Amino acid sequence: MVNSNFPNKKPCLCFKCSHGWRSNGQGVSRPTLSHTGGEYGTNSSRDGPGHSPPSPRQSVRKNLDFEPLSTTALILEDRPANLPAKPAEEAQKHRQQYEEMVAQAKKRELKEAQKRRKQLEDRCKLEESIGNAAQTWNHEILPNWSAMCTSRRVRELWWQGVPPSVRGKVWSLAVGNELNITHELFNICLARAREKWKSMPTAPLTDPETEGLSLADREASLELIKLDISRTFPHLCIFQQGGPYYDMLHSILGAYTCYRPDVGYVQGMSFIAAVLILNLDTADAFIAFANLLNKPCQMAFFRVDHSLMLKYFAAFEVFFEENLPKLFVHFKENNLTPDIYLIDWIFTLYSKSLPLDLACRVWDVFCRDGDEFLFRVALGILRLYEDVLTRMDFIHNAQFLTRLPDHISPDQLFSHILAVHMTSKNRKWGQVLQALQERNSPVLKR
Repeated sequence: MVNSNFPNKKPCLCFKCSHGWRSNGQGVSRPTLSHTGGEYGTNSSRDGPGHSPPSPRQSVRKNLDFEPLSTTALILEDRPANLPAKPAEEAQKHRQQYEEMVAQAKKRELKEAQKRRKQLEDRCKLEESIGNAAQTWNHEILPNWSAMCTSRRVRELWWQGVPPSVRGKVWSLAVGNELNITHELFNICLARAREKWKSMPTAPLTDPETEGLSLADREASLELIKLDISRTFPHLCIFQQGGPYYDMLHSILGAYTCYRPDVGYVQGMSFIAAVLILNLDTADAFIAFANLLNKPCQMAFFRVDHSLMLKYFAAFEVFFEENLPKLFVHFKENNLTPDIYLIDWIFTLYSKSLPLDLACRVWDVFCRDGDEFLFRVALGILRLYEDVLTRMDFIHNAQFLTRLPDHISPDQLFSHILAVHMTSKNRKWGQVLQALQERNSPVLKR
């Protein structure tokens, strides 16, 4: 309770103190404390004339009793005077623990330093290797493309990955331009697309019959393309509206819908176009895009030719059983058919399913080997995760395969792809697919 004789003074709240008040010379009083038997009782003789007030650090140390300077102090310093001293055995034990902690910390630091050094060395070696490979491609292979593209040496370099600086040029040459598309044709298609977008009525995307639009027109609509562009590599933030490549991606997709109105725009195309944009100029990316989608496998999928798609799946299962019989039986027992996971992989050429750098390396060999390599990659992925997949049920298998791990070692995956044999009873991929096309393909049971 506050003493009525001192209305402007606050009492000390310490339950160990006797309360007293004294003036500080400025009309304000402060309490004097005297802790009975306490080490920090305030002696009035210390506050006499000429006594300098303690510094903030001294006050903190005084109030805390001791101020450890580091974790070393917590272990090695003696206990405060108001506590019993450490026994010798305990002090020795703490010292040993401290020395062990220091040794472990040094060991971790050394290990981390070695890891960083190894990463730096590997990165330097990789950059040197890429630089040397780029020179080889630029000065030896590309100037003599027709003569060298099928040589064993070039195929080996191709398998190791095309250097990013020449990747676009190599892809263009490998894919070719059987459609004879020119830059002028691209500009014409783009101009038509822009005019069509301006005149197209805005209609909900949920009803294909709204406003009398055909299905092809619905798929070619500006709104559907815009919707897909926003979902294309969202983590890169370069294809979304306002990003540096938004207009380029929008232009290629729009121009294609006018170039091939029979196909129109199909979801998944945006990922293929985006990968090409990252490696080629807009017009060249459009040329490669149109020629890629004109390949038999891509055309079957993007035109949703169910009969032909089933034949590709059936051919895939022939080589699946040949290479991974145990996993093949497991999938059959769980009714996990190829269409559940292959459709997304084929539609986007793995650009959505695999890390982008790994997807580009897949594209390197795909441009060299064609459609067969897409299914070989699928078998490589299944082979890589065979042990995991054989322990999963239908739901977990489907979830795993439709959303692959974010981190996949390119070298590890390609070693598994290399181990896949694309022959069955002395028949190659093309022969198996042709045999299935010549007769009625067995319908995949679900």
